[in-house]
Amino acid sequence: MANPRVAKLADQIHVIVAEMLERRIKDPRLGFVTITDVRLTGDSRDATIFYTVLGGQTDLSASTAALESAKGLLRSTVGKRLGLRFAPTLTFVLDATEDQARAIEEALARAASSDEELAARSAGAQYAGEADPYRRPRDEDADDEDADNEDADDERVE
Repeated sequence: MANPRVAKLADQIHVIVAEMLERRIKDPRLGFVTITDVRLTGDSRDATIFYTVLGGQTDLSASTAALESAKGLLRSTVGKRLGLRFAPTLTFVLDATEDQARAIEEALARAASSDEELAARSAGAQYAGEADPYRRPRDEDADDEDADNEDADDERVE
């Protein structure tokens, strides 16, 4: 939604639909529905409304049916309140943010338990080779002998 007008319309549709679900729609199948986001196409013809439902699978299916049933009334109300020539078609989509957040939290928990297991296994571990595997410069005594040998070689060559 790069267009500010479209973004403003989407926010207004969000407010209108939420108010309608709270005050005017009296369908007993409609549970605790929360409108999380509204996305509007650039030409303002199609609105996708994302929602969540508090409860189990039966509450979800009943609320989905109630939203589909109230779609016509919601569309006409949105068109009248916004004063648009063409009222946007409304499409209700279940928001999967909660499921994705739960999957990420489970993956993080598995990673943390794996890290704890690895730390427990490596607690008593020892190095396979020397404790300090890095090379060090040779001793100074050995360097002095090498320098003397080089001086002797230089004297012979001359």
